[in-house]
Order: sequence, then structure tokens, then C-alpha cells
Amino acid sequence: MISRHSPSKSSSSNSLTSSSSLLGNNNDFAASSLRRQNARTRTTKVVKVSAAAASFEISQEAKKTALLGVLFGGWYAFNIVFNIYNKQVLKAFPYPWHCTMFQFMAGCVLIAIMWGLNLVERPKKEVFSTENLKMVLPLAMIHTLGNLLTNISLGKVAVSFTHTIKAMEPFFSVLFSYLFLGATPSPAVVAALVPVVGGVALASLAEASFNWIGFGAAMGSNVVFQSRNVFSKKVMGGNKGVKMDNITLFSVMTLLSAVISLPLAVVVEGVKFTPAALATSGFPLADMMQRVFITGATFHLYQQVSYMILQQVTPVTHSVGNCVKRVVVIASSVFFFRNPVSPLNLAGTAIALAGVFAYSQVAKKGGGNKSSGGAYTDEFRRITGLVNLKDN
Repeated sequence: MISRHSPSKSSSSNSLTSSSSLLGNNNDFAASSLRRQNARTRTTKVVKVSAAAASFEISQEAKKTALLGVLFGGWYAFNIVFNIYNKQVLKAFPYPWHCTMFQFMAGCVLIAIMWGLNLVERPKKEVFSTENLKMVLPLAMIHTLGNLLTNISLGKVAVSFTHTIKAMEPFFSVLFSYLFLGATPSPAVVAALVPVVGGVALASLAEASFNWIGFGAAMGSNVVFQSRNVFSKKVMGGNKGVKMDNITLFSVMTLLSAVISLPLAVVVEGVKFTPAALATSGFPLADMMQRVFITGATFHLYQQVSYMILQQVTPVTHSVGNCVKRVVVIASSVFFFRNPVSPLNLAGTAIALAGVFAYSQVAKKGGGNKSSGGAYTDEFRRITGLVNLKDN
């Protein structure tokens, strides 16, 4: 008997095979779709993370730019207020030694407030060690003398003229570096300094308020401040001292300067900080004390903000900002005090400031980058004279 397959069984088997194949295809398609979906999800997440990172970087950069804008604005504003109030005080109270002492005393008050409220980091005890104070003391003495000479100049001549003379700081810096440190300036540096010297000479010839004491004091201030490099290199070489950030070092210098200036003011000018002495200014006593404190507070704040800016920008940027600051101070003082300015005087001032700007650009090509990751910038070492400070 010949065996025959049942048609129904064969059909059922084919149907099952077809279903299994279809089910497998569906599973493959689902798996493939899931993989594509996961891939898209991962891509979306990466894009979102990248976008968030970019947004964060932009936000941080915007915050940094805004902070710098506030710092530069504060630097200029404090300078303007200081110079105007300081000139008023010196005209009514012609005791530059006492005015210098008042400014350092006001700085001590601000330092105590900032340390007490933790607005800035409190220094370690080692900062006030005998060894460290010995290192900072000569710099505090130079700091005191330089600011005293500036106040003497401001009391004798117009604010605008004092700042025109002080534009010669780069000239003395280069001169002393050459005479005592053997650093030969490049022809480009010398060329940039020519208009600085020529502009100051021209402005001096045409200055209505010209006074030899005021001129000599401003020039002496330049000499004192720029001699700090030589002093540090020759006398303080190799003394590391205690590591301090810019603000702490400036604060310690201010405290020491207050201690130095108090007995000197009394010896040279007598006791002039009594209410009776202050009343001789012609201002009401309360008004005079307010002016003295504002002068001292803005004096300290503009220098502290300057050091804060140094921590954020390159030395060249700071130098350019300082040049612009002089323009702003000169213009504001001329506008406020209505000082007579001849075309020759204006031309000399403009030439001198243009020379300072050219010098900063030449310095940029010759280096002057920010210190790599340290607490001290090269410009801070130059300004304070602490050229041997180490970051470690």
C-alpha cells in the first residue's frame, strides 16, 4: 500500500514555518529600530551635553568680562574721586605728611573690615613673622615716600599736570634697569620713550600752575617708585619670605606705611590731626573729616582694585588700562577744577600719553605675559619691586 501525506498536515507545517520566519523578521526589525532609537538618544544627549558645556563656557566668559568691566570702572571711579577730594583737602589743609598718614590710616580701617568680614582671605600668622616683616618693611618705606611725594606735588600744581609728569614712569623704569641691572633697551623701546619725555617737557613749558616744588615732587615720585626694582634685585635677592597673594602683600605694606608715616608726620609738621587743627581748613569739622576719610578710602581702594585687575589680565592690558586711567583722571580734573589748559599744554599731554601707549605695545611684542599659574604676575613684581618673589 502506497503511503500518502495528508494535505492538511503539509499546509499546517508550511504555515508554521512561514509564521516563524515572519516572527523572526519582526524581531530583527524591532531590534534594529531599538538600536537606532538608542543611537539617536545617545546622540541627542551628547548634543545637549555639548550645548550645555558651550553655554556654560560662554556664561563663564561673560561673567569674567562683566567682572573685569566692573573692576576697571571701579579703578577709574576711585581714582577720579581720590584725586578731586585729595586736591580739595590739600588746598584747605596744606600738610602733605598728615594727608599721607590719613590715607594709610583709612586703608588700615578698610583692611580690618575686610579681614573681619572675610571679604578677603585673612593672612596666616607667618605673614606677620619678624623675618617676613623685615622683607616687606623697605618696600613699605618706599611706598610711603612715593605717595608722600605725589601728595606734595598734588598740593602745589594742578592734578592734570602731576599725572602728566607721572606718565614718565616707564622712562625711569627703563633708565634704572639699564644703569643698575644692565638691561639694554631695544631701539623700539627708546623710540617709544622719546614722545613721553618730549610731551612732558612741552606740557611743562605751557603749564599755568607750574611750580618747581610740585614738578620736582612728581618727578621724585617717579624715581622712588621705579627704583624698587633695583632695590629688590640688589638688596633683597634670594629672600623668598612667606608666600602672599597680591592683596595680602599690599595690605601688609599699607599697615607698615601707617606705622612709618605717623611719627614722621608729627616730627615734620607737628600734631595736626586734632579737631582744632582740622577746623583751621575752613570746612566744617564734620565735613573736613568726611573728606579726609573719603580721600583715604578711595586711595586704598583704587590701589587694591588695581592689584585685583593684575590677577585677571596680562601686564600689557593693565598698562594700557593705566594709560587710559591717566587720560580719564586728567580730563575729569580739568573739567571739575576748570584749570586753564593751553593748546600747547594739551598737545604735550597728548603726546606723552601716546608715547606711554606706544611703550605698552612695544612691551607686548617683547613679552610681558601673565605668570603661569602663580599668585604673582610679572607686572605685580615690577610695580612692587618684589622681582624675586617665588610662587612656591
